[in-house]
Formats: sequence, C-alpha cells, structure tokens
Amino acid sequence: MCSVCVEQILTRFQALLMPHLPLASFRPPLWGLRPSRGLPRSHPLSTQSEPHGSHITRRNREAKQKRLREKQAALEAGIARKSKSLAESSKAWTPKEIVLYEIPTEPGEKKDVSQPLPPAYSPRYVEAAWYPWWVREGFFKPEYQTQLPHATGETFSMCIPPPNVTGSLHIGHALTVAIQDALVRWHRMRGDQVLWVPGSDHAGIATQAVVEKQLWKERRVRRHELSREEFLREVWKWKDEKGGEICEQLRALGASLDWDRECFTMDPGSSAAVTEAFVRLHKAGLLYRNRQLVNWSCALRSAISDIEVESRPLPGRTELRLPGCPTPVSFGLLVSVAFPVDGEPDAEVVVGTTRPETLPGDVAVAVHPDDSRYTHLHRRQLRHPLTGQLLPLITDSAVQPHVGTGAVKVTPAHSPADTELGARHGLSPLSVIAEDGTMTSLCGDWLQGLHRFVARGKIMSALRERGLFRGLQDHPMVLPICRDWCVSRQLWWGHRIPAYLVVEEHAEDGRKDCWVVGRTEAEAREVAAELTGRPGAELTLARDPDVLDTWFSSALFPFSALGWPQETQDLARFYPLSLLETGSDLLLFWVGRMVMLGMQLTGQLPFSKVLLHSMVRDRQGRKMSKSLGNVLDPRDIISGVELQVLQEKLEDGNLDPAELAIAAAAQRKDFPHGIPECGTDALRFTLCSHGALGGDLHLSVSEILSSRHFCNKIWNALRFILNALGEKFVPQPAEELSPSSPVDAWILSCLARTARECERGFLTRELSLVTHALHHFWLHNLCDVYLEAVKPVLLRSPRLPGPPQVLFSCADVGLRLLAPLMPFLAEELWQRLPPRPGAPPAPSISVAPYPSARSLEHWHQPQLEQRFSRVQEAVQALRALRATYQLTKARPRVLLQSSEPGEQGLFEAFLEPLGTLGYCGAVGLLPPGAAAPSGWAQAPLSDTIQVYMELQGLVDPQTHLPLLAARRHKLQKQLDGLRARTPSEGEAETQRQQRLSSLQLELSKLDKAASHLRQLMDVSPSPREP
Repeated sequence: MCSVCVEQILTRFQALLMPHLPLASFRPPLWGLRPSRGLPRSHPLSTQSEPHGSHITRRNREAKQKRLREKQAALEAGIARKSKSLAESSKAWTPKEIVLYEIPTEPGEKKDVSQPLPPAYSPRYVEAAWYPWWVREGFFKPEYQTQLPHATGETFSMCIPPPNVTGSLHIGHALTVAIQDALVRWHRMRGDQVLWVPGSDHAGIATQAVVEKQLWKERRVRRHELSREEFLREVWKWKDEKGGEICEQLRALGASLDWDRECFTMDPGSSAAVTEAFVRLHKAGLLYRNRQLVNWSCALRSAISDIEVESRPLPGRTELRLPGCPTPVSFGLLVSVAFPVDGEPDAEVVVGTTRPETLPGDVAVAVHPDDSRYTHLHRRQLRHPLTGQLLPLITDSAVQPHVGTGAVKVTPAHSPADTELGARHGLSPLSVIAEDGTMTSLCGDWLQGLHRFVARGKIMSALRERGLFRGLQDHPMVLPICRDWCVSRQLWWGHRIPAYLVVEEHAEDGRKDCWVVGRTEAEAREVAAELTGRPGAELTLARDPDVLDTWFSSALFPFSALGWPQETQDLARFYPLSLLETGSDLLLFWVGRMVMLGMQLTGQLPFSKVLLHSMVRDRQGRKMSKSLGNVLDPRDIISGVELQVLQEKLEDGNLDPAELAIAAAAQRKDFPHGIPECGTDALRFTLCSHGALGGDLHLSVSEILSSRHFCNKIWNALRFILNALGEKFVPQPAEELSPSSPVDAWILSCLARTARECERGFLTRELSLVTHALHHFWLHNLCDVYLEAVKPVLLRSPRLPGPPQVLFSCADVGLRLLAPLMPFLAEELWQRLPPRPGAPPAPSISVAPYPSARSLEHWHQPQLEQRFSRVQEAVQALRALRATYQLTKARPRVLLQSSEPGEQGLFEAFLEPLGTLGYCGAVGLLPPGAAAPSGWAQAPLSDTIQVYMELQGLVDPQTHLPLLAARRHKLQKQLDGLRARTPSEGEAETQRQQRLSSLQLELSKLDKAASHLRQLMDVSPSPREP
C-alpha cells in the first residue's frame, strides 16, 4: 500500500485503546477498547533480547526509521552504486552432483536405508521421505511423547507466530522457524510433553486486496458489484486453492508442528473465541463506541493499523505519483500562509503547513501564551485565508514558540495533536476529506469532489491570488505518522463485529443510537429488549457491517488455538505457553496485545518468557525488501535456483517499473550465478549459529554454503565410521564403554564436554553456543584429529576392540546432539547405526533421548584435554616444519626434548598419534640435556620444549635453497608493500600490526631454514627415496 494514500480523518471507531493517541480521521462511530486498570502484577513477564534492552519503544522506532532511510537511499542510488558495501562474490560456485532418492516409497512410509550411503552429501537425497513419515508416526504429537521411556512428565508449549495466509515465508520467517524448531525438538528428545501449534492468519486487508485484484484481472468485476456473501465465497475459494504455500514451506524447513492441531484465524473455533472475547470485553466496560481519529486508507475505504502502513522519510521536496491523481504530487514542502487579523488591515499571523489541503478544516490559530510576539493579539479574531470566516487566536502551552513562526493552525479532524488541542478549547472538528480521499461539501462548491491533492493545487493558487501566500521551503518529513491500533475494519473479509444497532422507525433528533452486543442475534435481541423495555420480537436489529482487525484474533491466538473459551484438555495442560519466540518488531504490535487480552480474558499471562530474535539483513546490511531484490524464499536456498527464475519471480510481483529495474539489477549483482543448493539442515544451522540474542543478523548465501560443506564433513565421517564398524559390529552399552588408549579417552572427553555445552546452550536458549560446540566437535575434534589418529590403529590385525566402540559412541551421541538443528541429516545417518543391545531402540532420532551432561560425566577429563592441547601444538609445529622444507611424501623421524624432566611424560602417551597427525615417522623423546642430533631441523614448542625433525637424506639443499629464496622474495615484497601502504579508512591498526608480525615471523623461519640447509650442503648425501 502506498503510504501517502493514508489519511488522518475523524471517525467513530471500534478499537482496542492502547496507551497511545489514535491517528486517522473522524468517521461514523466505531468500537474501542480501554486498557484494564486492575491487571495484577504478580506474574512478571521476562523478555530475552539484546543487552541494554530498555527504551524498547524508542529504540524500535529509531530502528524502523533507520531501515526506512536505508531503503530510500538504496532506491534513489540505484542499488547503491556509489557505496563500497560487500556483495556476493561473482566467482562462480561449482555445482555439486545431485543424488536423488529413487527407491519407491509411499508418502508416510519409512525411508529405505538398507542401501549404502552415496559417496557425497546431497541434500535432496537426505531430505527425501523423512518428514511425511515423522508426521504419520505421530512423533510431533504430545500424546506420543508421554509413551517415551525417558518421559519427564513436564510440558513445553509454543505457538508459531501465525503468518499471513496470502504470503510466503522469507528468511526472517525461516529464522523464527529454525530457532523454535530447535528448541521444540530438544525438549521433545529430553522427554518433555511438547506441543507446538501451527496456524495462519486470515490477513483481512491483504487477502481482500489480493482477491479483489484477481477478480478484476480475471473477470473485470469490482467487489461492490457482488453481494457480501458472493465475495466471501470467492475469498474462501482463493484460500483453499492458494493458501497452503506457507504450510509447504514449513514442512520443507522441517518444522515439527502438530498438524492435527493446525489453526486458521477464521476457522469456527477461532471465530467463536473472537466473538466471546468481544462480548466479554464489552460487558467489562472496556469496549466502547466513540468518534476519534483513526488511520484511514482511501484506497481500501477502511481504517488500518500503523503496522499496515509503510512510512517513508523524505529529506525535502520529493515528487510522488499517487493512484487517482493525474500529476505527480510534491511532498516535503512547508507552505507559509497569512491569516489576517480582523480589524487591522496590515496585521497578520503567518503559519506553516505541509498539508495546505486541510486549510478548509482549520478552526483556530494557536500560539504559546508566553510568546511576546503575539501577546498583543490574545483574544483577537483572525480571518480565514480562504473563506474569510472569523477564527479565534487561542493560547496553548503545547505550542512550540521556537518552531517556525511560533503560530500553528488548528485542524482537529485531521491531526492527532490538533484533536487534543481542540478538545481542550472546546473547538468542533470539521471533516473536509471524505473516505475516498476527495474534498467534502464543507469545503465549498469550488473544491467539493476534487481529489485532495488536486485540491491542494487549487488552494495554493487561491492563496497567491488573494496575496496571502508567504513562501515555500523544503521541510524534512515522514509520510505518514501512525501510532495506534484501531480494530474496526470497513472490509468484508474477517470476523464481523457482533454488535447490532436497534433501528428506530421514529427516532427523535439528537437521540443517541442504541447499540447492543451479543454472541448471536438472539442474545443481542434479548439485551435490546431489556434496554428498550419493548418485546424483542418487535425490534429491528441491524448488524454492524465492519469486521475486526486481524490483530484482534491474533492477540487471542495463544489460548484460542488451545480451544478457549471452552475448557479443553489442551488449554488446561498447555496454557500458559512456556515461551513466545518472535522478532522484536512485533513486541508492541502483537506481544503487547496478547499480554493485554490474555490477562483480561484468562486471568493469566499467556506466556512468562519472550525470546526476541535478530532482524535479518543481507550481506550489505540492508533490510530484506522486495524493492531491493534481496528477499529470498527459503526453498530457493534449500533447493537452489537459477538467476533467471529469481528474475521471473520479481516480474510476477507487484513492483512498479522503477523498483523492478533496481531489484532486478541487485539480484544480478548479488546472485550472478543463481543460488546453489544448500539444503535445509545447512540453512537451519546457519540461522541458529547467529543466536536469538544480539543485533542485526547479516546473512549471506556463502555462509549457508559453508554450512553445507560442514554437512558433507559429517557425511564423510559417518561413511568412514560405518565402514570401520562393519556388518557384525555390536555396540557396548554406553555405561560399560571404557577407553583403551589415551586418545580414545580424549575424544570421549571432548564428546562429554560438547554435550555439556549443548545442554547449557539450550537451557539458556543461546543456540549459537550449541552450534559452535557441535561444529568444533565434529570438525576439529572428530574429523581433523581422532579419525586421522585412529586410521592406522584400525588397519592392525587383530583389530583392537576399543576404537570401533569409541567411533560408534561418537557417531551415536554426536548425531543425537545434532538432531534438533540438523534433523534430516541426523535421521539419515543415525538410522544406519547398529542398535545397542538391551532396550528396544527409539524408532526415530527425533524421539531418541538427548544426551545429557550428567549421563556422560564419567567420560569428562578436563586435565587430559589440556595435556592433549600441547600435543596438538606439537602437531602444528611439525606440519609447519614440513611445509617450510617442502616435505611431501617423506615421513621423517621426530624427537621431542624438554628441559623439565617431568614434562616429557606429557607426550609419552601420545607419541603414536603425534606421528600420525604430524605426517611423520617414528616419534621419540630426547633425554633432557642430551645434544641435539646433527642435521635435524629444530623448532621451539615452548620455552622448555624443542622439536627436532630429521632432514639429512630427505632434502636436497641445492634444490630447495632457490625455492626458499623465491618464497622469501615474495614475502618480503608483501611486507614492504604493507609498510608503505597508508592504512585504509576503517582498517584496524591492530589487524595491520598482526599481519606485519605474521610476515616477519615467516621470513624469520625461512631465513633459519636456509641457514640450516647451507650447513647441510657439505655433509648431505643424495636424498633417499621416501
């Protein structure tokens, strides 16, 4: 919706009266809701958000304005050509081989895992068939979870923020789903009885607009050419045909929702809850009908809320094309107008306005009582510049004397501030702009019926002709300013307000209308009979044609989705909800309203904790916006998409030609080769790695692709482990597993520590701690170290029984730790592990026990991990020596020497894995004080430990010295260039110094190696074959 189509007009309205002034225009009376004054304070509502979370309203407002400025700047700059922001690399990504799961499997049947794993990870293969099976087996239902052997008896309940049925999920929604599903799956695996309720919102305004557009496009029919019932049939038809896209996206994301409890805010249960809520609020004296300002859309002919309006900041004069207006309209201008003082021909008061079309609605001019410039005019009359009518000059302390001329015109029917000011001085409002945006009869014949912005031009001309125009200047402004929630909507699609007007055939002039409220017309008739004292059968009732704002039903969702107002088992068991997770931008629009109505209607907070996640931005820090071309469907990241398809999606949207060109250019720049297939698990893991806390989330496809590479690492690790286990392997019970070597003990300790860190991350809901712990274990502990160290051990005959048992435990426990974040990959691999003997295995990893820190505590050996970290330092030193001397296939002997006798014992237990990981031959210990071996390279590991590597016979000095010299020349050139270069703006000096130090260290190593090779030249025999 174009923001400048929103007017502020005076109307009767039905609203949930929040603690802010309503904005819009005066229309016929509507309903409003006063906040309850007696809400108990015994239930604190805690909110988890970024640090320093106070002043949320101000901060959200500032953040919103910042995002709007960024969007406008990007549009005007043509995808910000002048900026130096990062974009996706134009380097082509290498398409991976797509492997498909082609074994015939009926929907809901378990996937066949009897075949060997494909050689490489392929998301389409992994994600096939699992979700329908999960749903059919009922794993996502709380009733199933009560049967688990490890059931805790505790409950965990959440509802998904119901997305609009008209739309589709974008990456911001995917973040919500990833975080919520990770928490839900963890609680389910813990043994809690979990209910996660899915639902969608009927999106009154958006849905009606979409259907109206479709009717016009396909049949050239306007809504008002149909009856209300005929139009609603068209809406339901559209919903049934097109409203399921979001559910498909949720399934693609792996959301473990209880689909049997799916809700739609227009279904019978929700409709009954809305009616009940309205009736109860009215009986409590909180709902009222009054004449106040509301946000009004001239295009929709309906009141709207501020969240449904996109405000646009203007730095100054800006021309915009508006629907129904023949020429562009200028905004961001301040018009100065003179109001002559009655009885003094040469005296006048000049006021400034950005909306000269509202001049016919002016009823006074106000100044500050202490402004000395106007003291002599107090209680004087002014002449209206258009009509010549007398207007009072009033004084009010709300006027800011230092702004403009210090005098303001008062237009109560079209300004919230003026409404308050007028009420204080008993001024009657004049509504001069009609529901369709044209001028009313109160403006006179010369303006009546004109579009308000056409009328603006005529008014400006009239002011010039009468000599009362005093200037025009640029004036930064925001269009429009909207602040409150009006729940009345002049639409057909939505919950019709259960209020009825008692129609009087011979109503007396000035008599107030009689309105009654009831759950049904029969109940309303009984109320009307009691009020009027007449038999109900004789009364004529006319139902209010308006519907309630979508946010009204959404505010009831936490309890209406559980069956309220009926006293259902779900309501008793799962309400209040355990947690609400959402974006901070919905804190007031949705969260605040749920709290208000939950307390009023159920007597309880609907949830005691709120978890707020970050705002998702693109790699360049811009908000996701269709007009910028950076809004991504999660399925395009999951399955991959070509650039041409992305461009076609833009063309199918509703962008105007200028925005379409900018968005298309942005897509070509950001995704020149399209988007590679990343998979659901990689997307979820990346989103959760940023955590729910903190500032904006800058997301790039390259980051998600990196998580896909991590998935491939896990895949290859399991292929190795399954091959090492063989077909006849029988796992030991976990409690009986005892490591047979120090390196086995080390990896099990790492696994136990990982379980502890994951548990802490889930308990504190800091999912970034979980992702970091899992990434470190799988990649750096298991794949980089243990699997490499254990390979030669597994080749021995007879094979030791310990390492295969350790490998199995790493796979089993590691996959269960991973399952809440990467459910598809974890299920695919875990199903192929042999079951432990004893108790029957869980049918799915989604209901298998989540490894607890306590159950693995007997494996945890922090001191062993600390000792092994020294071994890893030695490995790095050995690899660095190999690189310096360019040893490729040779496996040199190695000696370690410590000046501290007790320190050598640190390495004694790890000599074999040290040699394996360092790509060396035999590793030994040199006694303290013994002479260094001749012809061996040396590297310090610490102040007390030296590493020696055999070179004689392995390296030809005459061949390697020129190579070292060439490498040294290259590094010296880099160092000289870095020293000579002026630091770029924003470059941290510490980073520059670190780079300098790194280059200097590398040069020192090369110099030392060259010196050593020269010493070997006279004594070195011909290099032996490795």
